[in-house]
Amino acid sequence: MQMKYIFFFVFAMIYLGCKEDVAYDMVIKNANIYAVDTTYAGDAIAILDGRIIKIAKWEEFSDNITEGVEVLDAEGNFVMPGFIEGHGHYSGLGYSLINLNFLTSKSWEDIVSKVAKRSKEVEPGDWIIGRGWHQEKWDSIPTQNIYNYPYHYSLSEVSSQNPVMLYHASGHSLYANKKAMDLVGITKETPNPVGGEIVRNKDGEAIGVFEERAMGMFGKKYDEYIASLDQQKLDSIWYSAITKAETECLSKGITSFQDAGSTFDELNRYEKLALNGQMSVRLWAMARHSAQELEGKVGKYKKVNIGNNFYTCNAIKSEVDGALGAFGAWLLDAYSDKPGFKGQNTTDIYDVKKIADMAIANDMQFCVHAIGDRANRVVLDVFEGVMSQHPEKKDWRWRIEHAQHLNTNDIPRFAKNKIIASMQGIHCTSDAPFVVKRLGENRARTGAYAWRSLLDKGVIVANGTDAPVEDVDPIKNFYASVTRKREDSGLIFYPEQAMTREEAIYSYTLGNAYAAFEENLKGSLRPGKLADIVILSQDLVKCTDNAILKTKVLYTISDGKVKYKGM
Repeated sequence: MQMKYIFFFVFAMIYLGCKEDVAYDMVIKNANIYAVDTTYAGDAIAILDGRIIKIAKWEEFSDNITEGVEVLDAEGNFVMPGFIEGHGHYSGLGYSLINLNFLTSKSWEDIVSKVAKRSKEVEPGDWIIGRGWHQEKWDSIPTQNIYNYPYHYSLSEVSSQNPVMLYHASGHSLYANKKAMDLVGITKETPNPVGGEIVRNKDGEAIGVFEERAMGMFGKKYDEYIASLDQQKLDSIWYSAITKAETECLSKGITSFQDAGSTFDELNRYEKLALNGQMSVRLWAMARHSAQELEGKVGKYKKVNIGNNFYTCNAIKSEVDGALGAFGAWLLDAYSDKPGFKGQNTTDIYDVKKIADMAIANDMQFCVHAIGDRANRVVLDVFEGVMSQHPEKKDWRWRIEHAQHLNTNDIPRFAKNKIIASMQGIHCTSDAPFVVKRLGENRARTGAYAWRSLLDKGVIVANGTDAPVEDVDPIKNFYASVTRKREDSGLIFYPEQAMTREEAIYSYTLGNAYAAFEENLKGSLRPGKLADIVILSQDLVKCTDNAILKTKVLYTISDGKVKYKGM
């Protein structure tokens, strides 16, 4: 028997002990069970104290169904482990449900219209915040533009009394209106910061777009504004955002969420929520601060399985570049549509190495954002250098977050060093309309979202949505992972790199659990594991491609309790 399953066997024996009078909290019957890493002849799952204790035929449970046992009839529907969001931003998701959201906006005019409406709802001087625009995904582009970025004039006209800050869908650039630029003091003479760019017209005037580190000037000014507000009100807004994020996740079958970078303050808040029993979605969080801020402090925030396994912080996040859509991905060769420009290195590599050393010192995972092929190569270099200095450490599970655009020579390095490629299936189809324009056909075909090439080398590919960059919906993400096809236009992006159905489910369940050292707790349906389960209307293994998108979440069960019931 494999060591990792001894726990399950012992747990089941303790609970069952060959007794016939064991009580259950819940039994799911008439289930089409997909366990991920094994198969069962049975159609029923028994749950007690938030754990799966038995999977068998319904007839074997009948003598133990006493008054008080909840019996949930799955009616033959698909029962699988709850989805694990492998890379998202939990509070960011919540705020996206409060602030302006442009994920579905198809034009600059729509964005300006939404800002105009909001400016009439707030007091003069209040900041207007939004996120989700993407200039490469609009149906039309204003004539006055640079790299498809419209000038700020129409935005500024409808919001003259309020500073406006609208983040790109990727989070790696932003639009600012004139009011915000005046507050920050942007002029023709304002220099580009290291690792950032102020997009300007031919006369040197800022058009309103600020990429990568250039965003920091606005973030600082906004922070000053926030500091002037009532703290109780700010806390209320934050908790409201977290509640909305949790509700959104449960409604979409997500029972665990891997948060890709939180501040110390947020980590403290999450821990408190878990200890107070106020979480229904399990959170695995990465601490994210600068090397200077992390030094001597990050170890204090290391927490594992707090509050009945609802909260863990056992990883540190850093990044080395930006996003492809905002020309921030750090490339080996220049952008095809921006000659001579190779993207941005956003964090000094010396600082990245310092954070890696902190991860070693505190026995934490290290997770580094890298999108461009040069960024991925540099992170692989850093990882390999650190690993070579610690031959005694055998199980690292260090992660490259996104790993979107790879040089084919670097793909075997993931496998050799057992580095996890934490990727987002939906990014492939979402970005598909502009990837070839940015990279050219050869780079796009051989190294963009190269799931098949990685999987064939034995690399663990974790899956997620990067919410709120994309919709947190696992069904849409699963569809993208197995078809690489856009829902709207039908555009298919190099389908030879697609995952199989089984691989995609694994990447969204046990693969993500493994990527967080949590495979003994979750990610598959086995006695002893947490009773985090989702019941879906479609069989994701057998249904047609088109039927995937018709899938409804019927039930989301977290910790053995129904937390969401579909209509």
